[in-house]
This record gives sequence, structure tokens and C-alpha cells, in this order.
Amino acid sequence: MSDWLISILRILYAAITLWLSLYGLHSWVLLCLYWRNRRRARPLPSVAPEKLPVVTIQLPIYNEQHVVGRLIDAAAGVDYPRDRLQIQVLDDSNDETTALAESRAAFHRARGIDIAVLRRPDRKGFKAGALTWGLQQARGEFIVIFDADFVPPPHFLRRTLPYFLDQPDLAMIQTRWAHLNADYSLLTRVQAMALDGHFAVEQTARNRAGLLMHFNGTAGVWRRAAIESSGGWQSDTVCEDLDLSYRAQLAGWRCLYLPDVEGPAELPPQMLAFKQQQARWTQGSIQCLRKLGPQVVRSPRLNPLQKLMALLHLSAYLGHPLLVLLLAITVPLLLASQATQNALNLLGILSFGPILVYVIAQWALYPHWKRRLLALPLLVLVGTGIAWNNALASWEGMKHWGGEFVRTPKFHLEGKEGGWRHSRYRLVRDQATLGEVLWSLYALAGAALAGVRGNWNAVPFLLLYAAAFGLVAAMSLDEGLSRGGRSAEALSLSRKSRRGRLPI
Repeated sequence: MSDWLISILRILYAAITLWLSLYGLHSWVLLCLYWRNRRRARPLPSVAPEKLPVVTIQLPIYNEQHVVGRLIDAAAGVDYPRDRLQIQVLDDSNDETTALAESRAAFHRARGIDIAVLRRPDRKGFKAGALTWGLQQARGEFIVIFDADFVPPPHFLRRTLPYFLDQPDLAMIQTRWAHLNADYSLLTRVQAMALDGHFAVEQTARNRAGLLMHFNGTAGVWRRAAIESSGGWQSDTVCEDLDLSYRAQLAGWRCLYLPDVEGPAELPPQMLAFKQQQARWTQGSIQCLRKLGPQVVRSPRLNPLQKLMALLHLSAYLGHPLLVLLLAITVPLLLASQATQNALNLLGILSFGPILVYVIAQWALYPHWKRRLLALPLLVLVGTGIAWNNALASWEGMKHWGGEFVRTPKFHLEGKEGGWRHSRYRLVRDQATLGEVLWSLYALAGAALAGVRGNWNAVPFLLLYAAAFGLVAAMSLDEGLSRGGRSAEALSLSRKSRRGRLPI
């Protein structure tokens, strides 16, 4: 290998390591901000019952026959004056979901609840389009959104709406996601721990330290005036929630995060579904970075720290393609007998930041937090193993605006109960699995080479990659090969994946 090529690879390696280290440092900063502000909870204002505003609950759904009844029943059971509550089931379905939704809505209408199933002529704009269409027919001053996998608790409105009434510049309230089926499998435990880190630590730190935060798409409340004055729901990204919340804050509106108010939800039991969900979040975040990054930099409302933290937040999913590039570069450097331990030591130290976020979140949320940390090694493997899946999604986000929405399937799983392998919604394959197999073999070969060359510091790093990609690929293949019905929806997704259309 020529000297100039080695020099380029070493420079790239150092640059990628420093970039990844910056994301690790970002986690350390959020940890410090969380610890400093963790007790700064805002008390719930008291509101006279007659001053409670009119509220519209929007339930956007698409082909959700397993959970639509649970969702509608929970929304209809919210404790709020009936004359000031409207429920919209925004149904874009093309299967049995519509009949089920109509049946449950009719049942609750007979009980005196203002609930209607609204259907558009097409799915233009996907979720953003459905929310916009519903908003045109909403009578509420405040808009509450719950996705199909959520179960709104009865106290939700009573514990969120009062904050708006004494804060006229408050645009949005986000609540903490809880988990209906965290103990269903090791995979759901991993997802629960990852989400806990985001909601218990990161969102709390951002909001209470005055940094920009974002709406997570569900289990939240919006002031209608804030939606409309900030440009409304837009579908040029596939993360319409992140997009609108940043536009609102850049326009001068404030957001509030309430970690003590829960919105219980179902976690995907399939690795393929989890990867599909992650791909959408990745693609949409990169699109929002392209769209909003320049506005963040130019904003006169933000100080330098707010701008830097916002850019790191918007670009966080770039860490996955950077991890893949780091692996790709490591093996050629090993062939050229180039040591990598110094850079790896720096990355290793700062990479403990995200791990500590997960640990502190478990400590903050659960009495038996130490037992829950048994899933932490698996979280590290899965978090690394989806890097190729998210790298592909990052590329899509860089190339295109918007995108076709392919839903994350839900199966009505609660606790350890329920099944999914024979559902027509189960996924059978994706476009990332072959790459994960190849990257696992590549990393394994690199580990062997590092051992032969005596670069022992690189061996654990490469074995982690091999195990991570191998685990994610094996779980994906198992779900595709295991017995179960192959629905038309699943086969359609498979054909789109083979044509290179990323599921989101």
C-alpha cells in the first residue's frame, strides 16, 4: 500500500474518531446537565374545571387491526369534560382496521363521546398529511396526538393541559414514553433501556437547561396556534415531529418536557421492525439536519451553546455511518502495520458517556435498576449492530426529501403476553441483513489480522463489531426464516427492499 494512501487513511481515521468522540462528549454534557437540573420540576398549576379548554385528540392509524380497539377505548376513557373533548381517528387504512375503528367509535358515540373516524381520499403526506387534514376539522384549541401503539392513561389531560393556561408562549408538552411489553423479550428490554436513556436523561437535560428539545411524535400536546404559526405539519422529512418542534422553537415558542407523566406504548418485538423504525428516525433526522441546520446556525435567538448542542442533536444518527467507516478503514491500516490504539483509547473513554446515560436512567426510574442493567451488554451489541442499517438510512436522508412511509407493525403485546409470528403484519426481510453478515465477517477477519500483527488493542474493538453485526443479522434471518404467514403487506415490503426502497 502506497505511503500517500496510508497517510490519507490515517487522517480519515483520526477525523472519524474525533467526530465520534464529540458525540460521546455530547452525552457527558447531557449527563452533567441532567444531574444539575434533575430536581427542577415545575409544579402542576391549579385550574378551575370551568376554565379547561376544548381539546382534540388525534389518533393517526394505518392498518392497525391488532391495536386499534385498545387505542380508541383508552382515548375514550380519558378523564376530561365530554363537552370539551373531541376524538379524531385519522384512518388511512386499507384493511380490516377501518371496520374495527368504526365499530369502537360507534360504541363510544352512543356513550356521548364526540368521536369520529375520518378518512382521506389518499395518503398524501402520510402522517403529516393526516394530521394536517384532521386539524382542518378539529375544534380544539389544543391538539393531543397518540400513535396506534400507545395507550393514553386516564389522567393524561388533567396532568398536561394546566401548564398551557398560565404560559401563553408554551407551544408543546412532551411526556415520557413508558413500556407495555418491556419484559416480553430481550429485544424489548434493550429497546426499553435505550428509550429510557433518551426520555429520563436526555430530554430532561435539554429542556431544563434551556436547550432545544423535540416532540417525539406521540404522547404529547400541541397548542394549535403554535402549529399554525410555525408553518404546520410538513412532509418534506419523514420526522415531521422533530421538524415542527424545531421550527416552533426557532420562531420563539417554548416547549416543556414532563418526565413524571407517562405515555405507555408497545415496543416492536421483531428485530426487523426495530430496524425499520430506526431507519425512519435516522432518515428523518438527517433530512431535518439538512433543512434546519442552517436556520439553527443563523438564529439570533440561540446562544453558541444552544446552537452547538442543537446541531449535535440533529446530526446524532451520523454516528452510525461513521462507525461503519471506522471499521472499513481499520483493516487496511492493520494490513499496513499501522497502530490505532491511541485513537481507540480516546474513543473508548468518551464512549462511556452514552452507557452512563442508560445506567442513570435505570437508576432514576426503577427500584430494581441493577437487575435491569443485565440487558446493558446486549444494548451495546444491538446499538452497534444496527449501524449498517442506519448508515443506509442516513444516505437516503442525504439524497432525498420526504419518503414513503412503511408502518412499524404492532401486535397487541402486553407484559409477556401475545404473539406476532403468525400475524399478517410481521416482516420477513430487509435490505440491510446481507450487509450485516458481510461486515461481521470483515470485522472477524480484521480481529484475526490484528492478533497476527500484534495490535492487541484493536482486537476487542473488532470483535465487538463482529459480534454486533452477527447478532443483528442472525436475529433478522431467524425472523425471516421462522414459520409464520407471509402476508401481502410483508411480501410488498420485501419487493420494495429488493428494489432499494428503504423501509421507514
